Amino acid sequence: MTTIHAETSKPYDVHIGHGLIDRITEFIPKKYDKFAVITDDNVAAFYLERVKAALPGKVQGFIFPHGEASKTLETVSRIYGFLSENQFSRKDCIVALGGGVVGDITGFAAATYLRGVDFLQIPTSLLAQVDSSVGGKTGVDLPSGKNLVGAFHQPKAVIIDIDTLETLPLDYFKDGLGEVIKYGLISSKEITSLLLKNDIDSIKSDIFEIVCRCIEIKRDIVEEDEFEHGVRKILNFGHTFGHAIERLENFTGMSHGIAVVAGMKIISKLMHNEETLDILDRISEKYGLTREVNFTESELAEAAMTDKKRNADSIDIIVCEEPGKATVKNISLKELRKLCE
Repeated sequence: MTTIHAETSKPYDVHIGHGLIDRITEFIPKKYDKFAVITDDNVAAFYLERVKAALPGKVQGFIFPHGEASKTLETVSRIYGFLSENQFSRKDCIVALGGGVVGDITGFAAATYLRGVDFLQIPTSLLAQVDSSVGGKTGVDLPSGKNLVGAFHQPKAVIIDIDTLETLPLDYFKDGLGEVIKYGLISSKEITSLLLKNDIDSIKSDIFEIVCRCIEIKRDIVEEDEFEHGVRKILNFGHTFGHAIERLENFTGMSHGIAVVAGMKIISKLMHNEETLDILDRISEKYGLTREVNFTESELAEAAMTDKKRNADSIDIIVCEEPGKATVKNISLKELRKLCE
């Protein structure tokens, strides 16, 4: 097992290992009266009862339909009702058990219910383990854009049981690789090299080390810029156009990781970053992450106008001019439209 400490405004530890779901009490404060485990219908079938059995005291579960379509204020409202009806207080703890959607929704509910209660992240998807469970970003989508309502709310702990990836369908595992590719390109030539030389089975055998390395990268960036005023923005590489694709498909088309891969390709092509684009093409073909984008670049640029990275008449785009190095460029909306003509 490995523990990575995050020294944020509210410090916490990220525990990574095997069989941790059954050892949850070893990693959390012994101060809570009861727990609310929030999860989706896919994950509940595998892990809800195990988590409930592992937690001390009174534990109740709340299940919502899986998928990005549930990442809405309506779902959060239902969670509020559940917490209120069962008289959860600030002496209690909320647990996010699942992938990125579950973590984002649960974290936002925890940030806003009673103006903030403690929560734990127990990510069960590769995407959530390497990225969304760490860093304190929480939120939900609006019809006009992704993650437009949210809050920064750090968890009390993140408990990553690598064994949960064994029940993850292959397509979901591959989807998580989209974020792994991002981390390699923005900060780690070692990760990029592993992806280029290995196959899916080899990557699975190295996944513990890959998860740890991605978390270390994100931890270091978040510690430097917790509230995303500067360097943390590089974690959005591929996300401006990726989110635009998801929105134009009404969050029912491309999965997030694959959309991010497409977004990284689009911005690399527009900025003439040929080496980065070549690597993206090779890796996405190798792992089956290539999808046809059914929108023009101009259509994607217009969809990006509601992106949360927009600042009045400009927008931040992330550019990876060479593998292992990313920069933030602020360009005018006029420039973005011209770039995408």
